[in-house]
This record gives sequence, structure tokens and C-alpha cells, in this order.
Amino acid sequence: MRGSDGTEDEPLFRPYAVTGGRSEPRYHMAMETLVSSVTLMSDEYSLLTPEQESIMMLCRSVRSVAEISALLRVPLGVARVLIADMADEGLVRLHMPQLSQGQPDLNLLERVLSGLRRL
Repeated sequence: MRGSDGTEDEPLFRPYAVTGGRSEPRYHMAMETLVSSVTLMSDEYSLLTPEQESIMMLCRSVRSVAEISALLRVPLGVARVLIADMADEGLVRLHMPQLSQGQPDLNLLERVLSGLRRL
């Protein structure tokens, strides 16, 4: 949201309020972890918090944790906590990158490089 002077307004809530004061997810989740939403019946959406509903809508197409954080305009830690909670509830699926013997996946590095070149 932009203020009258053209600067960004402060959010109407504190990020820790959304996560119940937690700053760390229940388990490690890399920012490149991919997230996809499960299919819900339309009446089940009424049971979701606004943040959960936004994540569900965003993840109809697979998105990374970093993308979700940026699109929702919340800190990465907040996004991780929300996504981990949703994964525990079965609302989203996590697709963790597989690292063999501590080496990054070459395919992932090539995709990152390609994305950086497009900037």
C-alpha cells in the first residue's frame, strides 16, 4: 500500500501476530522449496485464515517459498512458518530440493542463472 507521499505504508499487522509469535518453522525449509496447493472444496475455503487462503490461491501453480514471501509481502520467516503449518495440516505439498552429498543440483543452479539473466 502506498501512502499519500508515495512511500510504502507500514503493514496493518505485525508479522509475528500472524504466526502466533513463532519465528521458526517446525522443520527446516529452504527458500527454494517448491509449494503446491491441494484441491479443496469451495466450502472448505471459509475455514482458512486470509493468509492461508492467499497461499492456497498463489500455489495453484507451483511456487517457491521465496516467491510466496515476496508476493504476499511478508518476511521470509513468516512465510516459512505459515507454509510449514499448512503442510502439517495437509493443505499444501512441499517439494524439497534433493541435494546429493551436499552438492547443489546442477539443474537448479542453471534455472537460477537463467532467471538472473532475464532480470
